[in-house]
Amino acid sequence: MDINILEWIGYTASAIIAISMTMSSIVKFRLINLVGAALFSTYGFLIGSLPVALLNCFIVAVDIYYLAGIFSKKEVFETMRVRNDNKYLLRFLDFHKKEIRQFFPDFNYDPELNTLSFFVLRDMSVAGLFLARREDTNILRVGLDYVIPEYRDFKNGKFIFHRLSDAFIAEGYAKIVSEGHTPIHKKYLKKIGFREVSPGHFELPLAK
Repeated sequence: MDINILEWIGYTASAIIAISMTMSSIVKFRLINLVGAALFSTYGFLIGSLPVALLNCFIVAVDIYYLAGIFSKKEVFETMRVRNDNKYLLRFLDFHKKEIRQFFPDFNYDPELNTLSFFVLRDMSVAGLFLARREDTNILRVGLDYVIPEYRDFKNGKFIFHRLSDAFIAEGYAKIVSEGHTPIHKKYLKKIGFREVSPGHFELPLAK
């Protein structure tokens, strides 16, 4: 086998592992690191370096072990509804304002507009903040659906928009509307079931 091909395998594996180290999400870190370690292990066997091959086999096994635990774990989701002028809410928005702007560039907090303000808790840890207001009697318009980096795995969105759908219906809502003006946010909305009805405008009907 041409040595250049082997070198490229090693470089690619190194690059993938380096990328994994930049991930704030534990799930993304483990998945990307798993791919890099598997490729590095293959590289080690191909060049006849058992220490490299076996070490990365071990890393693959560790990644699989933790990923299996993450995906099989039954997390407890809860909501903690707060007042629109809650001091922790205001501090949370201020602390995360730079990143919030990346996903919601037009977001400006106005306590008077909110109908719903609640934190999403995962195993009693704050995972995100959801702000929304009633519009046209039966429409819930999302003002902010922010998830902190380590919990960005779509579970928050599925909990809010699907598992809480009965609660929203009980409060008189027929559909949820949201805006998505960044590629990442649009992908997120589509992933959890929203339909783009016009450029940047999404809807999710609440089935009875």
